[in-house]
Amino acid sequence: MFDRLAVMVSRRRRWVLAVTVVASVLAGVFGGGVIDLLSSGGFEDPGAESVLAAEALEEDFGAQEPNLILLVSAPDASVDDPQVAEAGLKLTEELAGEAGLEGVLSYWSTGAPSLVSDDGSQALVLGTITGSEERVDTRIAELGPSYRRDGSLIDVEVGGPAQVFQQVSATVEEDLVRAEMIAFPITLILLVLVFGSLVSAFLPLIVGGIAIVGALAVLRIITGFTDVSVFALNLVTMLGLGLAIDYSLFVVSRFREELAGGHEPREAIARTVRTAGKTVAFSALTVALSLAALMIFPLYFLRSFAYAGIAVVILAAAVAIVFLPALLVVLGPRIDSLSFWKRKTKPVGAGFWHAIATGVMRRPIPFATIVIALLLVFGAPFLGVDWGSADDRVLPADASSRVVSDQIRHNFSTKEATSLSVVAPGFGDPSQRTTDIEGYASELSQIDGVAAVSALTGTYADGQRVAPPDASSRRFTGTGGTWLSVSSNREAYSAAGEALVSDIRSLDAPFEAQVTGQSADLVDLKQSLFDRVPIAGGLIAVTTFVLLFLVFGSVLVPMKAIVLNLLSLTATFGVAVWVFQEGHLSGTLDFTATGTLEVTSAILMFCIAFGLSMDYEVFLLSRIKEEYDRTGDNTRAVAMGLERTGRIVTAAAVLISVVFVLFGTSGVSIIKLIGIGLTLAVLMDATLVRAILVPAFMRLAGRANWWAPAWMSRVHNRFGLSEGSADAGPVARTAPEGGVS
Repeated sequence: MFDRLAVMVSRRRRWVLAVTVVASVLAGVFGGGVIDLLSSGGFEDPGAESVLAAEALEEDFGAQEPNLILLVSAPDASVDDPQVAEAGLKLTEELAGEAGLEGVLSYWSTGAPSLVSDDGSQALVLGTITGSEERVDTRIAELGPSYRRDGSLIDVEVGGPAQVFQQVSATVEEDLVRAEMIAFPITLILLVLVFGSLVSAFLPLIVGGIAIVGALAVLRIITGFTDVSVFALNLVTMLGLGLAIDYSLFVVSRFREELAGGHEPREAIARTVRTAGKTVAFSALTVALSLAALMIFPLYFLRSFAYAGIAVVILAAAVAIVFLPALLVVLGPRIDSLSFWKRKTKPVGAGFWHAIATGVMRRPIPFATIVIALLLVFGAPFLGVDWGSADDRVLPADASSRVVSDQIRHNFSTKEATSLSVVAPGFGDPSQRTTDIEGYASELSQIDGVAAVSALTGTYADGQRVAPPDASSRRFTGTGGTWLSVSSNREAYSAAGEALVSDIRSLDAPFEAQVTGQSADLVDLKQSLFDRVPIAGGLIAVTTFVLLFLVFGSVLVPMKAIVLNLLSLTATFGVAVWVFQEGHLSGTLDFTATGTLEVTSAILMFCIAFGLSMDYEVFLLSRIKEEYDRTGDNTRAVAMGLERTGRIVTAAAVLISVVFVLFGTSGVSIIKLIGIGLTLAVLMDATLVRAILVPAFMRLAGRANWWAPAWMSRVHNRFGLSEGSADAGPVARTAPEGGVS
């Protein structure tokens, strides 16, 4: 197949280039507006109890969790001052009159003590913007500026989940533009240093640009069928540019190597596509399979990264083995045009990476022991991981919605804005079950951490009814059921908040009841993800093993690759816990540590990092296997493989790390976590694992590296995808006679 591909790109090079350019322009035009179609949510399981309860709350009772909060401050008076109260009521009525707003209430309209700060200088106005996520985003963008006020009597600041998500989306978009503007010139400079030629340096950027615009077009198509997260744009740019650099470096370097060996351009490209092209295809498949595991999870936040990642990986590989070879045939020796220097060719069996490999293989056990111990030390903090979810603290401390949330967090003992709802639909006329409702509300109010329970029959605290029902109590009556509001003094996204949900759900209710709210969302999110993590992990392991076996025909090589990847990833996550959960570098990196590690970002980071680790593994092993098939000498093959790939893979790792580091400067901490985590994973894999552990383990295994049971060998012989050497197969037929145009 790759021989035929080489023939096609050589003979039809002008057509390949023209079609790619036209398709890229069309994709850029079509995919350019995709950001307006993306969503900022997707962090919940549609089938979870908390989500189903929230749907019932809206459908049966016309109530929703508030997503808009106005924090009203009276700098020079109490919120109970008559003039302040009048202004507060007027503000409440103004917000209630806005289109698309429901359930608007405030301290002044209800008198609820949970809506006033401990010192009486601040009070809350709550409301719900109804409609789809896109409608909520549009409406909060309109309401936010108009309700942010500084007055003589009261100051008003806008917060709540809708404002948080809107500012997260805006920050992500700004970070994306900034990262792209910085990444491309820095990457170009580094590529010039790697290749020494301006022409060669531009090629990976061209490949990356084509892959990115193509992936944006694919995402726009997907938005016509399902929700796609705005965060997926970051992955498109990170992987599109990073993998384009990886694949282009491998292809261009092999092409230059073949030209230096005396082959004319079309012969050189045939040999390049047959070897490096095939390796790129296999490497892309390993990354795509790792990302495909994200499809198992029901959160469209994670699914979006699968859509974006698979699209950009496949496109980057396709452009690198179709468009790039066609361009290389046209350029021929001119690929080294505008050179600043020419790297001296070192004799075979010499150089830094060859020396590293042979040095490690002389003493494989001490080297392996030291590196494994170091990785285990790095990974030790992972034993204390505490999984959490994203909240307003993913934003910078000076973001307006973050400021509002921080003031509510510190100044209000009762967290009314993040209260839990216990929903009991479909049990009959609630007016006939007042005794059951009163008894249940009383029991709920006695649970540790519950400040008050509001129900159809009144308000309860510490097992007693502290206020009779009033006009606002009618909201707890619905079509054949009721619901209760549970206010607490616990942080929503915390272990204490999760424990409160567990206590409420374990309480015997006189009717079937479901719990919803932010703490319940976190409990159900973790349950949903952790139920599927073993399946996703198993899928990644099995597909990786099968693919590497089909490529290399070995049992030990894929097993070794999986184990070493898991070891290096454990170290990466240990550092992530130390930095992001425990907050040791929070000041330096400018983020707020919450005492937890965001669970969806961690799963995403694992899938991407595992795929990238396998990407480099395939690059290295393909050259080792090529040399082993040629000589039958395992030790020489390992040394030659590292010698041939060491500089290029290290350069690729450094370049992709630059891209990841730039995203690690994001103002959104979950993007920061992914960017810095992936940087650590790539650098550890490219140094400690690839340069030391792989040579050490392959030296210890010897010829067993390439062993497989007889029945598996027969499977490989029939279905295998073995990497052929550059000299395998006929080359003369790769192109018709004639010069290079």
